[in-house]
Amino acid sequence: MNVKPAFEAPRPITASDSFAADVVAGLTANPKRLPPKYFYDSAGSALFERITQLPEYYPTRCELRLLQDNAPAIASLFPPGCAMIEFGAGSSRKARILLGAAATIEAYVPVDISGDFLQQDALQLRRDFPHLAVYPVVADFTQKFEVPAGIAKLPRVGFFPGSTIGNFERDEALKFLQHAGDMLGTGAVLVIGVDLVKDAKVLYRAYNDAEGVTAKFNLNLLTRINRELGADFDLAAFAHRAFYNRERHRIEMHLVSTNRQTVHVNGAAINFRAGETIHTENSYKYTVESFQALAHDAGWSSLQVWTDGLFSIHALRMMAAG
Repeated sequence: MNVKPAFEAPRPITASDSFAADVVAGLTANPKRLPPKYFYDSAGSALFERITQLPEYYPTRCELRLLQDNAPAIASLFPPGCAMIEFGAGSSRKARILLGAAATIEAYVPVDISGDFLQQDALQLRRDFPHLAVYPVVADFTQKFEVPAGIAKLPRVGFFPGSTIGNFERDEALKFLQHAGDMLGTGAVLVIGVDLVKDAKVLYRAYNDAEGVTAKFNLNLLTRINRELGADFDLAAFAHRAFYNRERHRIEMHLVSTNRQTVHVNGAAINFRAGETIHTENSYKYTVESFQALAHDAGWSSLQVWTDGLFSIHALRMMAAG
């Protein structure tokens, strides 16, 4: 007598499944590409922190100075008893400036894909701000995520520093700004860092530092794929390349295959020609006006802009629909 097997519910899709699917899809595309959000495992996050301290890398220094100089003015835009949601938090170094200046912030919600790094930082934040509720959320901040129950009834403000908006194509940036508006609600304030168009030599040096830290950061993506997906990338057979694309107003980062080779990733065989690249990141540069136009198209109005000529911080308010 044959016994019908019991129904088994499908296994939930995990972060590892999504990583594998995105990597294989990107490496079998033409041209090859990988999503930059996967840079930030523990090693990648630590390398990026080193990048922010390099003499060539101006964005972090400029943004920190702008935040420090204007924190009271920024904080004055926040409603009392609010929750600040930071999209793509990583290190809380910049958030701390606003948390220290805005007594109106009751809770802080850092959202990031790198869970270990996020949890470590949250522990230290709780020690340094004992009266602040800290609710770390491990999630892809570009997608809808569950808001912690502790902030359900609090007004929300958003924080998106680091010019991460520059990593998105225009339609992706528009989609993210709309998504942020949905998460924060009508009338909410979003504080966002945006890198500005400037001399190409300054931009080139920022992504091709003399110490080679940015190259290690770029190559660490292959190390992660080897470790988590059982791939066999030979890191010595790939080189870092970053350049400014003047026509598209963006820095492009690539990993260049230095010879003809085949790499195996999650059961797929990926062929590379000598000189073929994997496009790992874009960093778009805006003018103040071009970013304000983008934000307006996504439903945001401009409240205020602070800039030093190299970098800008925008305060936006979500407009009512219609």
